[in-house]
Amino acid sequence: MQFETWLIYVLAVIGLSLSPGPNGLLALSHGALYGRRMALYTIIGGCVGFVMVIAVSMFGIGALLKSSLFWLSVLKWVGGAYLVWLGIQIWRSPPIGLPARSAVVAKSGRVLFRQGLLAAISNPKVILFFVAFLPQFIDPTRSLLIQFAVLASTFAVVEFSIELLVASLASRISIWLTRVGRRFNQGCGAAFIAIGIALPLRT
Repeated sequence: MQFETWLIYVLAVIGLSLSPGPNGLLALSHGALYGRRMALYTIIGGCVGFVMVIAVSMFGIGALLKSSLFWLSVLKWVGGAYLVWLGIQIWRSPPIGLPARSAVVAKSGRVLFRQGLLAAISNPKVILFFVAFLPQFIDPTRSLLIQFAVLASTFAVVEFSIELLVASLASRISIWLTRVGRRFNQGCGAAFIAIGIALPLRT
């Protein structure tokens, strides 16, 4: 993978990690309700789940590419259209909120880890996203295993860092999102729309 392509991937992953989603909401709510240390279990579980989904998506795409490189071009354009659609959905989504503290029940680290893991792997939108997203960065002439290691580790590091920051600042962020959450969602949605339009046009 070229360095410039990797930088674009990093920027796209940062945008994904900042956009509203089940794992971001879990990190936010668990950070506010259980504290940063316990939220680490949730975050790690989510990162493990994302790596699993990336593996399934990438090697499934790799098997398809072995049959015909034509499908890489198809996946790029279909994926771009999906990213535009996803951006519109994010643009229109309401601000996220936190559950009331009165509803808090103490949970073990194992339970929080499992919740983060299941949030990442049980949402069909996550698999659809990676199937749409990853072909934009796969080079069929290079080792798929090495590319998986780079893409998955990059995603895990970015996702972990952002979710940890969100969990650590949960109380302040939740107040901020209540006030400007709609505009924040619109900004994230616009970024996805731009990515969905621009990436398939890259040679």
